[in-house]
Amino acid sequence: MSLDPLLLDVLACPVDKGPLLWFADEEVLYNPRLKKSYAVVDGVPVLLVDEAVDVGEPEHERLMAKADKDEVRATGPTPL
Repeated sequence: MSLDPLLLDVLACPVDKGPLLWFADEEVLYNPRLKKSYAVVDGVPVLLVDEAVDVGEPEHERLMAKADKDEVRATGPTPL
């Protein structure tokens, strides 16, 4: 399921308020700075700190490689 582009423009990590990487095919929003992932359930981002999943180094490396390869979109306003 896809997230509304307008929603992606305003989403931020609830912890550090920075952008997240949106992996649509895995329905996951990922914060590479804190190595935390947030699930998207039925098109609704679950941005609760207590629900975040800590990501280990191998998974972090996988997600970052995938982000580079697939040109994954970061949340937040798109630059002009």
